[in-house]
Amino acid sequence: MLADLSFDEIKDYVKRMGLPTFRGEQIFDAIYSGKTLDEISNLPQALKDIIKDDYPSYKLLKKFESKDGTKKYIVEFADKNIVECVLMKYKYGYTICISTQVGCRMGCKFCASTLHGLARNLSAGEMLGQIFLVNRDLGGSRKNRQITNVVLMGSGEPLDNFDNVVKFIELISSNRGLGISQRNISLSTCGLVPQIYKLLEKDFNISLTISLHATTDEKRREIMPIANRYKIDEIIKACKDYYNKTGRRVYFEYTLIKDVNDGEDDVKRLAKLLKGYNFHVNIIPLNVVKERNLKATTRLAAYKFADELKALGISATVRRTMGEDIEGACGQLRNKILSSQD
Repeated sequence: MLADLSFDEIKDYVKRMGLPTFRGEQIFDAIYSGKTLDEISNLPQALKDIIKDDYPSYKLLKKFESKDGTKKYIVEFADKNIVECVLMKYKYGYTICISTQVGCRMGCKFCASTLHGLARNLSAGEMLGQIFLVNRDLGGSRKNRQITNVVLMGSGEPLDNFDNVVKFIELISSNRGLGISQRNISLSTCGLVPQIYKLLEKDFNISLTISLHATTDEKRREIMPIANRYKIDEIIKACKDYYNKTGRRVYFEYTLIKDVNDGEDDVKRLAKLLKGYNFHVNIIPLNVVKERNLKATTRLAAYKFADELKALGISATVRRTMGEDIEGACGQLRNKILSSQD
C-alpha cells in the first residue's frame, strides 16, 4: 500500500513506472490529505487505473460525538476489518488516540480490545490512515494539519507490532509528511521489556507510557497475562534506562479496580517502586467491561489514591473522563459492533 511508503519511496515508485517525480509528489500529497483516489483531480485517469490496487482504500465508517466534544471514529480497511480511534480536544489542540492492531492478544482483563483476540497487525500506512481521515474530517490537509498530538493507546499492543510502529513513527514525524514532533507522540505498552530496549536503540524522542495496574507480580498476573513473562522489577528497570538515555519522563497508567489494586499497601508499594525518578502516574477509575467480573473504584477513591501518592513524593493525577457516553475506552465500541454481528 502506498501509504506505507515514505516520500522518497513513493518517488521511486513512480520512477519505476517511467513517470516524472512530480507525479509522486501529487500522490503523496493526496494520501496525506486523506483523499480518495477518485478525488485526486490532478492525476490522469490512466495513472489512477494503474495505481488503484496500491492506493489506500480505508474509510471512515462511523463517527460518534460525545457531549464533552470527544469524537470516536470507526475506520474500515480494505479487508473489512475495523478499528477505532478517538479525538480529544485540549487547550493546546487536538490529540488523537489510534489503534495499532485489529484487536489484541495481550488478554488484559480490564480491556475490551482483547475480547475478540488479535485479528492482525496494522501496517504503518493503516495507522497513518486513521490520522489522515480524522485530520481531514477536521478540515485539515497535509499542509494544514489540525492534529497536534498522537497517542498509540487504542486497540492493540504497539510493541507487539514493533516494525510497523517504528515505520509509523518515522513517517508521521517526517517533515515531508505531517511533521508531528516526536515529543508530541506517546506510546503505551503493557511492558514488553525486550521491545522497550529495541525502541531505545531507535533514538526516538517519544514519550513512553507503561500500563502497570498492579504493584506485585502476583496481582499483576491475575489481570495481565503478560506478567507471566516480565516481572515488575524488569519493567521498572527498563523505564529507568529509558529515562536515563532520553531524558523523557515516563508515565505509568494505573487502572483502579475495587478490592484488587486500590488498597493502602498498593499506594505504598507503588511509591516505593517509582521513587527517585521523573515518573508520573495516571490514575484511571476502571471503565467496566460487562464481559469481565471486575468492579470500578469510585472517582473519590481515585483522588484519594492520587493524593496519597503525592504525599509520598510521587507525581500523580486522576485521568479526566472523556467520551464516556460514546464508549470511548479502548475497544469498547468495536466490541459492541462485533458482538452485534455475532
